[in-house]
Amino acid sequence: MLALAALAGAAAGCREAMEARFIYYPSRSLAADPSSAGLPFREVAFPAADGVRLHGWLITGRTPTTLLYAHGNGGNIGDRVSIARLLVRELGVGVFMYDYRGYGRSEGTPSEAGLVSDALGARAALLREGVAPEHVVYYGRSLGTAVTLDLALAHPPRGVVLESPFASVRAMANAVLPGAGYVFRTRWDSLAKIPRLAAPLLVLHSEADEVIPYAQGKALFDAAPPPKTLFTIPGARHYDMDAQWPAYWAAWRAFLDGLQLQQRL
Repeated sequence: MLALAALAGAAAGCREAMEARFIYYPSRSLAADPSSAGLPFREVAFPAADGVRLHGWLITGRTPTTLLYAHGNGGNIGDRVSIARLLVRELGVGVFMYDYRGYGRSEGTPSEAGLVSDALGARAALLREGVAPEHVVYYGRSLGTAVTLDLALAHPPRGVVLESPFASVRAMANAVLPGAGYVFRTRWDSLAKIPRLAAPLLVLHSEADEVIPYAQGKALFDAAPPPKTLFTIPGARHYDMDAQWPAYWAAWRAFLDGLQLQQRL
């Protein structure tokens, strides 16, 4: 019986490791930092909620609003400096971008529970850095939308922005190969969770997204409680963000302005 238990444990461990390879694609080397884009910032080392040591950058904006940014499943924050530059330039916001465990300079190995712990730690670190809770807006892209939603359920923020969100890991796997989703134990089941969201929501998604089907983002939007806004990005691919998208940035500004108005009321 002990041998069977040990074998089952080893099999479960192998399964989790194999599963992680299909979901998380971290890299350790940072290609750039915010200074390369002319952005003032400071390094922030902080613990996740479970104590794993993490790394992030707090970038200064022109307004009090700061985006707590959760990135996608590949690379690290060094690959998102251009995104930070656009957000600061077009919106005037500050950005706190951090790496999940196993990414960049953050310790550990990625997992669903681990990344939620990372997000909790990132929020706590941002508040310790002096950003008031009422000035924090959560922003997630791709995998980061699931991370952001879990954080928002634990600590409802002033507002939530989800760009290219997916319904669940199972839904994504089934979109590639019908029935494959049932192999995965990792859930990231945002579709089941989003009805409990208690914050204003902006969903951004392109109908031409070649990675995450637009229908999944629309399903999440439909399941979310109000107040909520959906902006369909015309003709964009999954990894795109462009200064030449006036309607996209207008949607962002309208959402942030609405949050400020609600705060004053």
